[in-house]
Amino acid sequence: MSALATRPVHRMRTAILISGRGSNMHSLIAASRSPDFPAEIALVLSNKADAPGLAAAKAAGIATAAVDHKIYAGREEFERSMQAMLEIHRIEAICLAGFMRLLTPWFVGQWAGRMINIHPALLPSYRGLHTHERALADGVKIHGCTVHFVVPEMDAGPVIAQAAVPVTDQDTPETLAVRVLAQEHVIYPLALRLLGSGAIRIDGNRVYTGSAEDGRVLVVPPPV
Repeated sequence: MSALATRPVHRMRTAILISGRGSNMHSLIAASRSPDFPAEIALVLSNKADAPGLAAAKAAGIATAAVDHKIYAGREEFERSMQAMLEIHRIEAICLAGFMRLLTPWFVGQWAGRMINIHPALLPSYRGLHTHERALADGVKIHGCTVHFVVPEMDAGPVIAQAAVPVTDQDTPETLAVRVLAQEHVIYPLALRLLGSGAIRIDGNRVYTGSAEDGRVLVVPPPV
């Protein structure tokens, strides 16, 4: 057998940034356990030392770190400490999973094309917070979630994958959130797989995958 045949395949070293329990973190970790998944979760980092997700990541055998934003004079000082930690762990890509800090253009620029986020709405609709309440108030019949690249403007980066769920007459923000979250757990690992495999090409604000995964970047579950 040749040396080329035995050379291990590189898996993109990925950090997950959290502020709480990191619900989407668990789906990313589970997906990364597959031998053919092109990314490994090499670090879980939080701005809160007591974030429950840190203990869960440590129990899963993943390196963890906390950088407390409250001890820094400003956002960029905090982010430079995060950047140093990411460099120590040789991180190549970032997934935001409930990381409740606005990021400066400086930090976003360090990770352009390499940092992705999950948002509980079908962007570009319902950027920001309280997406489920706003969708119900507007009377929409379809809601969902989006994985997108992070850019300096909030919730405005190129879309990688989306999932749509029907809105029923009986829905409350809580019931709708449950169904949307279930789809977040489907499309976030899909988006990371596409990124790690090098299948993504960005042209302006549009993402092309050029991959067999192409037909799965829009997920529409059956009506409930």
